[in-house]
Amino acid sequence: MIRSLWWSVRTEGAAPFDTAHMKVYYPAVASGSDAERLSGVFAPDPAAAPYPVVVFLSGVNVGQDSYRRYATAVAESGFVVVTFDRVAELFGGVRGLTPGVDIAAARPDTYGTRPTCPTIPAVLAALAELNETEPLRGALDLDRIALGGHSAGGTVVLQSASYFPSVRAVFAWGAHTMVATMLGWDPGTVLPAQVNCPVLLGVGTNDGVIKGSADRYGEGEDRPDPVARTFAEALPEGDHLLAIVPGANHFGIADADPTAARAFLDGPADTDALPGFARLTSLFLHAHLRDSATARDELAGFDDGMLLKRR
Repeated sequence: MIRSLWWSVRTEGAAPFDTAHMKVYYPAVASGSDAERLSGVFAPDPAAAPYPVVVFLSGVNVGQDSYRRYATAVAESGFVVVTFDRVAELFGGVRGLTPGVDIAAARPDTYGTRPTCPTIPAVLAALAELNETEPLRGALDLDRIALGGHSAGGTVVLQSASYFPSVRAVFAWGAHTMVATMLGWDPGTVLPAQVNCPVLLGVGTNDGVIKGSADRYGEGEDRPDPVARTFAEALPEGDHLLAIVPGANHFGIADADPTAARAFLDGPADTDALPGFARLTSLFLHAHLRDSATARDELAGFDDGMLLKRR
């Protein structure tokens, strides 16, 4: 059984645009007590505690509940999964939902000197506080953390993970490290990922959002896939995976909100990528956060209708 609870943490910025509202999914157990019935609060299942923690960063203007099915599926395999919503400045005074981006840290003279996502350390600090608070007291293994993300959330994870020693795995869907020319980079530049752990990248062949953003990077729509380029060019040597899902689109692991974000650019969803990619993510996390030999064996033979590349 998976339950969730809410928490908040202050991040950078001026009030009221300085708060991340977190949702924490965790394996739970029902006791049948009156306190449980009246509060709706369930204790964490002690069977596999303490649980490695997965912090997942949303795409721009994509609400965290869009990832509820995906987060729940990963949590069901034995992890605590954290998502969050944060309304702040996106660019040029425009505000919206954002994982939090330090634009100055992504310029040619500063990239690689600090994380591009200052929200990550704030969330990690909040998790340390939660681990000292009921009902999750002692249930979180904060020495075994994975960072994941979708779209821009995945990009900032790839640009930030190495600055946090407890991060042992990174994964992303529809994300790459190609960088906008408006920041001073040459067209088509793929930045080296700031990671020192295994990485799983996922992308659908019908990703219309990445295709529709090509001019941001000084390219045309017929360019090579930026996710594949990130896998080939941006990652250090290591135990990495690229999952290409035929017929999946940019919102393949999310329930897209037609009133927000850029789902209007997306290609058709000819296949539901969420179940297969959630299974793949869970195996990847078990292999690298729990050092599971069984998960490594299953990864070696994983298919589920997707093309897997390894390096």
